[in-house]
Amino acid sequence: MAKPNSRQTLIEYCLRALGAPVLEINLDDDQISDRIDEALQFYQEYHSDASIRTYVKHKVTQQDITNEYITVPDALLFIQRVFPISAANNTSSNMFSVSYQMSLNDLYGLRNPGDLIQYSMTRQYMSLLDMEFNGLGQTIRFNRHMNRLFVEVLWGDKIKVNDYVIIEGFIVNDPDTFTDIYNDMFLKRYCTALLKKQWGANLIKFEGLQLPGGVTLNGRQIFDDAMADIEKMETEIESKFSLPPDFCVG
Repeated sequence: MAKPNSRQTLIEYCLRALGAPVLEINLDDDQISDRIDEALQFYQEYHSDASIRTYVKHKVTQQDITNEYITVPDALLFIQRVFPISAANNTSSNMFSVSYQMSLNDLYGLRNPGDLIQYSMTRQYMSLLDMEFNGLGQTIRFNRHMNRLFVEVLWGDKIKVNDYVIIEGFIVNDPDTFTDIYNDMFLKRYCTALLKKQWGANLIKFEGLQLPGGVTLNGRQIFDDAMADIEKMETEIESKFSLPPDFCVG
């Protein structure tokens, strides 16, 4: 069995699944290209195998300070969090924090389970106090169609030029780099269904037309079968392959 490893071999696989070259598949090259793009977009939006957790490092520029947002890569689907800005700054002020001094002076003394329990409880209490006085951390806003990450801090004070911001999120896997994506079972089936739908839509206007030899075109049946397949697969991807909703925050 041929394993698609490129856009073109995926197209050839789908056309063979529809009956080519035994049958003539009435599709234009642009229509095929559009449906493949549509299938890849749907796959990247909803399939857990289409993206991977990543960490993006960004060096703040004066333009970022002026804009009060950070421009992120187009392939970034979701942003979960931004690491605390203070952790990215190259300053020594954190050496005098309670948390730092506690770790420096007390950690070496944890020699029995009771010490570890007390240490853990103290850290949790400090975390609770920090949340009460400082909130849950950096508040962020992100919309992937804008490719802009808004961090709700005082720009120029909390975030300065040449500071580094670390962004945790999910980025799309490029199928031309990771070619095994083209052989994904769901993607092959979904591409085939979309091409079948387009084929049926093209033939609907000739419905009932009888060809030489007594063959009658039935584009409506092809279209309806494709729609049923598509609906089934779009329900399937939600229940089997999508990331949990709480993964996609930001």
